[in-house]
Amino acid sequence: MNYDRLTQKKQQLDSFRPLPLALTRNLEDWFKVELTYTSNAIEGNTLTRRETAVVIEKGLTVGGKSLKEHLEATNHAHALDFVHSLIKKNPAQFTAKDVLGIHNIILKGVDDENAGHYRSVPVRISGAMVVLPNPRKVLDLMDDFQTWLTAKHDLHPVAFAGEAHYRLVSIHPFVDGNGRTARLLMNLLLMMAGYPPAIIRKRDRLAYIASLEKAQLGGSKEPYEKIISKAAERSLDIYLKAARGESATLDNLDADDLLKIGELAKSVGETVPTIRYWTSCGLLEVAEVTESGYQLYAADMANRCKQIKKLKGERLTLEEIKGLLS
Repeated sequence: MNYDRLTQKKQQLDSFRPLPLALTRNLEDWFKVELTYTSNAIEGNTLTRRETAVVIEKGLTVGGKSLKEHLEATNHAHALDFVHSLIKKNPAQFTAKDVLGIHNIILKGVDDENAGHYRSVPVRISGAMVVLPNPRKVLDLMDDFQTWLTAKHDLHPVAFAGEAHYRLVSIHPFVDGNGRTARLLMNLLLMMAGYPPAIIRKRDRLAYIASLEKAQLGGSKEPYEKIISKAAERSLDIYLKAARGESATLDNLDADDLLKIGELAKSVGETVPTIRYWTSCGLLEVAEVTESGYQLYAADMANRCKQIKKLKGERLTLEEIKGLLS
């Protein structure tokens, strides 16, 4: 990880501070929607980016979406407001009660019995081989986590925030909401250090989850650290472009080139109906849906298509392929 490059970009951003109030508010509003949309999407929430904005900015409901999904959106937005209220603290003042406070907001109205409380039951991550700590150890592990969090350290701020996220999700102290709480904690630590919050994109979901599991099973932590580092750098770039007046809107600052379904089909030598069918089977992920209803795919779905074709050539069923790729 090139943390020196992150430091340099942070210094460049500092040279523009204080940013104009209108620009700051615009950036914060955009990040609130984007962080809420992506963090919830990683956990399976089906609200689109635009639907998320409608729910948290206008307080409207979206037809065909569950109450739980609406609550997950409004709760995350409120939790982000709570996180902003903690920024003036420093990590040495941070307590486990602050983590519980974030979690309490995340699950409010969704699971009030467990909101803001450590788990008392064993849990497993669906589809993962990681064995999570016994519930009897959670309180001691969280005490150790707080001791680590408030101790002096020499880590780069981005590395420190990423490590805090990794440690919290590895303890998995809650029945539900661990990932969202850990990402909010990570972003709180980044903002405390003067960095913008980092966005782990929906299209990076599989790589993000796989990198966490690899590290938790004793493998290299480098893939995970790269994902966090790149997420932090993207946010720095967004702020720098906005500070320089290089973009009129924020709508596409985070977007890589997305492929229309026909473009994806052509790139892998398949038909559009085949791509559409693989998507309906859960083998491919849609990165975005346009206002006109067109499905857009991230470039890495081309590699996924190639994997599917290879496994089909080995006479595996689509269900078997889905199991291998999940």
